[in-house]
Amino acid sequence: MKKIVVTGSNGLLGQTLVNLLLEDRDNYEVYGLSRGENRSGRNDFNYRSIDITQREILRESLIEIQPNFIVNTAAMTNVDACEDDKENCDRLNVEAVQYLADICEEINAHLIHLSTDFIFDGIEGYYKETDVPSPLSYYGMSKLKSEEILLSSTINYTILRTILVYGKVNDLGRNNIVLWVKEMLENKKEITIVDDQFRMPTYVEDLARACKLSIDSSAKGIFHISSNTLLSIFEIARQIAEVFELDKSFIKPISTSTLNQKAARPPKTGFDLSKSNRELGFYSKSFKEDLQKFKMQLT
Repeated sequence: MKKIVVTGSNGLLGQTLVNLLLEDRDNYEVYGLSRGENRSGRNDFNYRSIDITQREILRESLIEIQPNFIVNTAAMTNVDACEDDKENCDRLNVEAVQYLADICEEINAHLIHLSTDFIFDGIEGYYKETDVPSPLSYYGMSKLKSEEILLSSTINYTILRTILVYGKVNDLGRNNIVLWVKEMLENKKEITIVDDQFRMPTYVEDLARACKLSIDSSAKGIFHISSNTLLSIFEIARQIAEVFELDKSFIKPISTSTLNQKAARPPKTGFDLSKSNRELGFYSKSFKEDLQKFKMQLT
């Protein structure tokens, strides 16, 4: 029986991963840590309201639980908000990761940590795990610092980098691109979408599966997790319209330079997934195929 702690268990990935692990109670004992009330809509796992930036409270809890694995899904991910509020960005994305690494060393736990394509500058695209990071935003920099904490530690760690995660869970705190586009088009509202940024969006169910594969194989190192097709964000929006049978004519292309966003975005990311295929046994589909699955989940 493996004891698993999921930090940020109220979030999109946190809830999805908790749900996945609870399907196999014979092998996993699941603990969720998050701020505030348990928003998952289920009470059949151990939930604790904990702010992981509170070092001593976090340490006491984890020493008491003695987990085999901690999956850190907690993060400040709003890219422009990170630019505005660097202090809180550092607190959650960097300092809390240092606390987790220190505690993992103390209790001999394996840390699985989520990172992002935004650690790259987006000049090349199709990044390998070994490519040199060069973040353009404070958010990207904070996630790179969190990776460096693990790289310089002595603990067992897995870093899963991912791209533009979407999906749906109970009481979702933040919207994501698929739900937002779908909602706007259902309400027949015009939306402008950049056509000069390219991504490989990630279905949250796939990301949770990658976390579970990492646990089951005690995988160590850095892995890239996303769908397998690079698309412009404009094309992503058009495919959402197609799959949900909504009117594409409300989607208008726009260039990044006209947006005046606080934080710079990498123009083209996307991952080379061959290491994750080979070492994790993680295989993903195209965005459109994942969208079909997501549509079924919603209905």
